Amino acid sequence: MADPLTILTVVGARPQFIKAAVVSRLAADQDGINEILLHTGQHYDDNMSSTFFEELSIPTPDHHLGIGSGRHGAQTGSMLAGIEEVILEEKPDWVLVYGDTNSTIAGALAAAKLHVPVAHVEAGMRSFNRLMPEELNRVLTDHVATLNLTSTDAATSNLKAEGIDGEGVIQVGDVMYDAARFYSNRMDDPSSLLSDLGVEPGGFILATVHRAENTDAPTRLASIIEALEQLGKEHRIVLPLHPRTRSALEQAGSLARLEAAVILREPMGYLDMIVLEREAALVVTDSGGVQKEAFFQETPCVTLRDETEWVELVESGWNTIVPPTDPASIVDSVLGAIGTSGEAIRPYGDGDAAIRILDALAGTRGGVLA
Repeated sequence: MADPLTILTVVGARPQFIKAAVVSRLAADQDGINEILLHTGQHYDDNMSSTFFEELSIPTPDHHLGIGSGRHGAQTGSMLAGIEEVILEEKPDWVLVYGDTNSTIAGALAAAKLHVPVAHVEAGMRSFNRLMPEELNRVLTDHVATLNLTSTDAATSNLKAEGIDGEGVIQVGDVMYDAARFYSNRMDDPSSLLSDLGVEPGGFILATVHRAENTDAPTRLASIIEALEQLGKEHRIVLPLHPRTRSALEQAGSLARLEAAVILREPMGYLDMIVLEREAALVVTDSGGVQKEAFFQETPCVTLRDETEWVELVESGWNTIVPPTDPASIVDSVLGAIGTSGEAIRPYGDGDAAIRILDALAGTRGGVLA
């Protein structure tokens, strides 16, 4: 009997935990697959890490590097060194990475330098903004990956335009869609959460702000705060506060102002976020993943960025892009988006991305999945 296919999965941040949960659950049911889970520690706060492992039933990581936060170069370098040691110890057939974080590029580079095949889930996404660390991470990861697993037609086309084509690119759909379908059917009664927050279904706006281009830019952060203050006079706003955002607000002396205008909460788990995304009148975010999660729950979204990778949501009317440089434009965009709906589209596959991912990896052995 052949040895099982050994996959070293590298995760480190909230969106990766959600994506990995779907694939890891399926991999655990396969006799021919041995998955080894490595957590870099990029997100180390309990509300950003352990909560997700518990509620999504993700196995305890086999390796936890405990890297924590830091400047991009130092953080990525520490991850590289740690991941390299694990690869040398475990000798995987594949290193599997997700998305566009420093954990992603560190895992890809460590594997590539040791000549271990790299599979990149959510490959080909582009904002075409090289000022974003995430854009550099995703581009570099795609170009060292052995197998690029794309979510959408646009992602596949982006890779082709960069000369990445052929058998090394497989369009599998979006694992976030898999997760939304699976976990939406496993949530408890949402009324208690809404009651605790003091909001009614359809009677509030859900906001998230965490991206460094907003939190670390005083004028952009000030515009967002002022817009939320204005909106909070007429609308209930629920804002789970990312640690980076809380720190930026404290440094700016603006935390008390915002707390008076909106309902501030600690970061929430995935299941609670699904409830809020589904029950909100509108989602306002600068997150890439939350844009899609809102769409999966059929809730309109306003994105506080200069661009988005998920262009199909803008084109179909589910998402509105507004650069957070002027409070009035944010307020106008939010008020204009409430009550709207986009076109009926299905750009992210059929909810079987996890099966397709494991099939692609197992294809190196002729396939191990039924």
